[in-house]
Amino acid sequence: MDIGIRIRDYLESNGIKQVWLSEKTHIAMPKLNLSLNGKRRLSFEEYQTICWAIGVGVDTFLEAKPPAVEVH
Repeated sequence: MDIGIRIRDYLESNGIKQVWLSEKTHIAMPKLNLSLNGKRRLSFEEYQTICWAIGVGVDTFLEAKPPAVEVH
């Protein structure tokens, strides 16, 4: 699942409005909305700022991925 969608789900579960997050992070609402709906990739700086604003660690929304397997 896309990080933006995981963040959106977290916001909804915790009663946090996108408008509030946009104001707190200074990320324009259209940009934020696209990102939280999986239609735009967040920059790492935006991601860090969102995590700071909602008070979670940057590892909160990350998923571990298995290493790529080399085929010989």
